[in-house]
Amino acid sequence: MDVWRRSLLAVVCGVAVAGIYAAQPVLEPMGRDLGVPAGHVGWIVATGQFGYLAGLVLLVPLGDVVDRRRLIAVHLAVTAGGMLLTASASAAWAAWAALSGLAVAGAFAVVVQTAVAYTAALSPPDRRGRNIGVVTSGVVVGILGARVVTGALAELWGWRSVYVVLAALSLGLAALVLAVLPPERRSAPSVSYGRVLVSLGGLFGQRPFLGRGLVAFFLFASFGTLWSGLSLPLADAPWHFSDGQIGLFGVAGLAGALGAARAGRWADEGRAAPVTGLALALLVLSWAAIAWLPWSLWLLVAGIVVLDFAVQVVQVSNQHLLTAARPDNSGSVIGGYMIFYALGSALGATATTAVFAAHGWAGSSLLGAGFAACALVVQIADGVRPRSGKVCARRAREGACGAA
Repeated sequence: MDVWRRSLLAVVCGVAVAGIYAAQPVLEPMGRDLGVPAGHVGWIVATGQFGYLAGLVLLVPLGDVVDRRRLIAVHLAVTAGGMLLTASASAAWAAWAALSGLAVAGAFAVVVQTAVAYTAALSPPDRRGRNIGVVTSGVVVGILGARVVTGALAELWGWRSVYVVLAALSLGLAALVLAVLPPERRSAPSVSYGRVLVSLGGLFGQRPFLGRGLVAFFLFASFGTLWSGLSLPLADAPWHFSDGQIGLFGVAGLAGALGAARAGRWADEGRAAPVTGLALALLVLSWAAIAWLPWSLWLLVAGIVVLDFAVQVVQVSNQHLLTAARPDNSGSVIGGYMIFYALGSALGATATTAVFAAHGWAGSSLLGAGFAACALVVQIADGVRPRSGKVCARRAREGACGAA
């Protein structure tokens, strides 16, 4: 797979996840226009996460039974429809239409998992990891970079323009995918769609899947607490920042996440478990700086950098441990693992706005730190030994690593 095709798939991933997170910097004006009370605006983001959850369960398995290239194009086209529904919401049906559009866009944002599986299928073994790394980098840029672009567009033309632009990009990418990417060449699927769905359920009682999933749940609950709640205090006294200014804080998050580029190498060296524990400790500490938002923007920025660094390190390490433990069904394992991610993000989004309305940013900060502490407790209780990462990494290279 050449650099242009990898880049195209990275952009696909970025645009897809941007549709879920684009609302975060503009929750205040979006909620006001849609008639959503301030204490419930977190549901705007959570709706996309719940749609994403449904897509992980119902849509990701389709990639095992149909051509993924065509599936990627269809997902993007349907995503565009959801974006346009959200952008056109008006009058008495505004909230219902907007939330329905976000749910659709969230469900079909699982094109990310399909794109990663397609990349793995078309990559030679010696370049598979590098190709997947390039493609998944689009997810980080989409989640955090979307905040910057969203804020700028909303300030110029209103929050609805964000979804119009995303819809246009999705349609354009759907056409490019069909024109540029080669179809998959593979034998007829050995299992049915129903069998793949059933196999997902069997993962939830197994190690290391359940432990990694619970860490991801609390990890992204903490992540969602910050990014779904941050626009509310920044738009309020004493700062009164515009949508564009609020979006710029995504640059700090992007810097932190990209700063974790070595996480994959640490995992390859067998240090995934200890590095995960250290990153989760940093996640807890980051909230001590973030809590100073009412008085210091510099401490806030420092806390954001540390938080997003920690989240990215844990995410890469978790996925490395899971795919090393179960190389034969890594697609289903990652799809199931991301269910915890979606639930955690939805919990953080809904809880932070309600807590902020009742207790201010101090309450939201305690909430985020509490979620981070829960993730650290699960990591310690799960008992993943540092040496297990080395064993699985070595056995995975030999093609013989089983369940941990």
